[in-house]
Amino acid sequence: MIKATSITHSHNAPADTVTLSYDDRFRRRMVMTGDDGLAFLLDLPEAVQLHEGTDLLLEDGRHIRVLAAPEDIMQVVAKDPLHLMRTAWHIGNRHLSCEIHGDRLVLRWDHVIADMLEKLDCEVTRLDAPFNPEGGAYGHGQTHSHEHGHDHGHEHAHD
Repeated sequence: MIKATSITHSHNAPADTVTLSYDDRFRRRMVMTGDDGLAFLLDLPEAVQLHEGTDLLLEDGRHIRVLAAPEDIMQVVAKDPLHLMRTAWHIGNRHLSCEIHGDRLVLRWDHVIADMLEKLDCEVTRLDAPFNPEGGAYGHGQTHSHEHGHDHGHEHAHD
């Protein structure tokens, strides 16, 4: 099976595309099948976040373009910049992955969080679109919400 062993950027037409959710775009080694059927082994030296438009370079010189799959997300709009900052603080306090824009925040859809944000006087709109949240605080990889199992202490509640 042909391998993709590095990441590149190309303006040339790709041999195929691979459409992946945000969670599936953090990979190191995995058998993948492109949207048009090209099977390949992703075999990178370390796990990396694959961004929309990134190309995976195949051993034979062809490349596969990474596309971000639409996901069930919500756009959050606040009344003004200060309100947006306060809203971002509440989201961060809950350790939620968040895409930050100058005029809005984007999160995975969650009816409980949507209700909280509406109670904070934000406008919440449910969308089906790619999700590209901020990376980790130390500059690499994904952030992780409290949906994963963990066993570390906190000084705050998670309601």
